[in-house]
Amino acid sequence: MTDCTEPLLPGEADGRDSEGQEGMPSRHRMNVVALLRPAAGRLLIAVLAGVGAAGAAIGLMATSAWLISRAALHPPVLHLMVAIVTVRAFGIGRGALRYVERLAGHDAAFRILGALRVRLYSRLEKLAPAGLADFRRADLVQRLVTDVDAVLDLITRVLLPYAVAAVAGAGAVLLVGSFLPVAGLTLAAALVVVAVVVPLLQARAARRADGRLAPLRGELATAAVDLAHGLRDLTAYGAVDRQLARLAEADARLRRAGERSAFATGVSAAVTALSTGLCLIVGLAAGAVAVRAGTLSGELLAVVVLTPLAVFEIAGTLPGAAQHFASARAALRRLAEVMAASVPVMEVTDPEPLPAGPGVVRVEGVTAGWTAGQTAVRDVSFTLDPGSRTALIGPSGSGKSTIAALLVRFLDPRAGRITLDGADLRTLDPADVRRVITYLPEDAYLFDTTIAENLRIARRDASDAELRDVLGRARLLDWVDGLPRGLDTLVGEHGMQLSGGQRRRLVLARALLTDARVLILDEPTEHLDDETAHALTADLLAAAHDRTVLLITHRTDDLGGVDQVVTCGDNSVAVAVPAVVGCG
Repeated sequence: MTDCTEPLLPGEADGRDSEGQEGMPSRHRMNVVALLRPAAGRLLIAVLAGVGAAGAAIGLMATSAWLISRAALHPPVLHLMVAIVTVRAFGIGRGALRYVERLAGHDAAFRILGALRVRLYSRLEKLAPAGLADFRRADLVQRLVTDVDAVLDLITRVLLPYAVAAVAGAGAVLLVGSFLPVAGLTLAAALVVVAVVVPLLQARAARRADGRLAPLRGELATAAVDLAHGLRDLTAYGAVDRQLARLAEADARLRRAGERSAFATGVSAAVTALSTGLCLIVGLAAGAVAVRAGTLSGELLAVVVLTPLAVFEIAGTLPGAAQHFASARAALRRLAEVMAASVPVMEVTDPEPLPAGPGVVRVEGVTAGWTAGQTAVRDVSFTLDPGSRTALIGPSGSGKSTIAALLVRFLDPRAGRITLDGADLRTLDPADVRRVITYLPEDAYLFDTTIAENLRIARRDASDAELRDVLGRARLLDWVDGLPRGLDTLVGEHGMQLSGGQRRRLVLARALLTDARVLILDEPTEHLDDETAHALTADLLAAAHDRTVLLITHRTDDLGGVDQVVTCGDNSVAVAVPAVVGCG
């Protein structure tokens, strides 16, 4: 018999960030160097342009200070011409270079975002659906939107500002230090405080706040989606207030984390302002002494005093950049968890061609599970002969849907094998397998579009006549013909304009439009009354014609049209059909 351990279904994991409540480091890390590689050249241009713009801003302040103080002495105007031209050059160059920096920097950032999104969606295509069992849907969407956008902040608000400030700050220290060493040392110390000490203290004080912003946003999104999608059930059971309280609690925790983050930002801004003032005071005091001693001219005193203002206009963004880095690091960690998730299906580098046989499917001693450490089915064996009708029965949680996932290669066995005309499915391309074996899950999705467009998902080039043919076989054609807009009738979101039986018949018609030789019907009569369920089951089996059908159901009172029954569960179900096979 089958081991009936039921796995967590996709979307039922707790969805917490692996960092945990206490901010413990995750084992997953995103390789930042590899992340930046697609736009390394443009990033270099952005850094060089940013350094040039910062240098022009500092040069503009220093030259303007010298020019104003020198002009106060009323020298011949020719003595000021070089400084005047330099001021003009710095003023024009700062704006032009700043534009180049923003253009190149954002172009690089968006290219990196594009490459990252392609990598993530390619990974999701390999993981879905079995590999996403540990991620809740709303939280996963939050990772793919907000967390990916955090990469933009990492580039434009962290990497570029630090690179520019490091080079420009070093140049300013050398400039001021060459005129007055004490002022240069003071400026260097203040820059170290603003660029290094303040961010370290800020990160220490606000690590939990900034590091939890991304997962808290995911938790809030999950609570909101649960409320919206489950509102009818929550209302029926009087649980709306509890869900609203959960949503309010998540919002409050996110708000508190944001407030702590804002407080850290305010403290860093205050320290930056104090550091700027300290440099001005030290420069003015030491400069006055040097001017009196004759070691510094009055014109250069203005340069020493005012140049730090331009420097701290650039360096003042660094504490905020460090704070953005804390948030971006948490976001990158969450993205790395998606990239590091185990692929449930083994990749085939050189897949074999589909066998040309009649379509015999054999399940031979298969053991499998959705998540590590959990086994959903154990030692399962049965055969699906061409054109046969097989019922897979058992209580909820006995592994029936897991077997269906194995047959369409959403999941690979841990032991045993599944063959199609003798070829192990693991040696075939999953897309080829799904062209032969089609799976209709219990919650098959209908898109918010027309009946025709929902059918053409199976085959884009299907004609209206072919659509009408499969609708007739699914016993829907008379109903569709009676609609004012016929095939162009909208089905509504998730098919809400249709009844439960109509939704199931429509997804069956979609499956019949494919060239699949094997149909897997997962609980097609769920939530239907007995009379409707009996009629639908008979119609489904008849509509399949000569295709092989695996009917997954927990009903045992309507199996007269099947050839064999495979039972999953601790207790076999005795059914009056030609063959009863134990699932295990």
